[in-house]
Amino acid sequence: MNGSRNVAWRSHAAVLFDLDGVLTPTAEVHMAAWAEMFGAFFSGIDTGRTGFEHADTSPYTDADYFAHVDGKPRYEGVADLLAARGITLPQGSPADPPDAETVCGLGNRKNEAFTTVLERDGVRPYPGSVALLDHLRDLGVPLAVVSSSANAPAVLDAAGLTDRFVTVVDGRVAAALGLPGKPAPDTFLHAARECGAAPGEAVVVEDAVSGVRAGAAGAFGLVVGVDRGAGEAALTAAGAHLVVPDLGDLA
Repeated sequence: MNGSRNVAWRSHAAVLFDLDGVLTPTAEVHMAAWAEMFGAFFSGIDTGRTGFEHADTSPYTDADYFAHVDGKPRYEGVADLLAARGITLPQGSPADPPDAETVCGLGNRKNEAFTTVLERDGVRPYPGSVALLDHLRDLGVPLAVVSSSANAPAVLDAAGLTDRFVTVVDGRVAAALGLPGKPAPDTFLHAARECGAAPGEAVVVEDAVSGVRAGAAGAFGLVVGVDRGAGEAALTAAGAHLVVPDLGDLA
């Protein structure tokens, strides 16, 4: 199906959108916040400390983001990248302060940086994504946001998109319901139920490899990959039925 730009939207009972990188360019804000947090953390590591002797303290790069962080719940992304760098920290608690040297503390440190950037600079949705949202609204198709980020409501509000969606399943909702994050399909399955749609009748729209894998694992009727940097080949290999560079192509 790759290469086709025709989607019979009326034949689908719901469309479930990832947020960052799909509807809004907040992926750029997230990437900047991750880079600031991990850059400072890695550069400050003393490899003479017990437990850090084999730590890889090379500079943080965008490749680290795409390989270990993109699309995952915040604390899982922290743990995955630390493991890849040979670093073991206590898990800690979501209540840990941002200066705590724990997985949760680092995750909270990143979230603090993201909030600062969002409040300072705001966020504008992708024009092509808004065009598709307008088209689906006119068709009366129920829409949902499924995001690993705990900041999803704030981002939607800043972008002026809050009233477009039947439900928003974000990191806080997933934690409250005990739903595993992407690449598990559970958050998408929950959103589909909230929209009154069976998985085979619903569409998943994702830009992250882990999110596309979640759509494929949930046996959704259509999984659309939006190539914002992951690459068409990677998204297709993860299970996308269709890959586009911009959602305006499908409006």
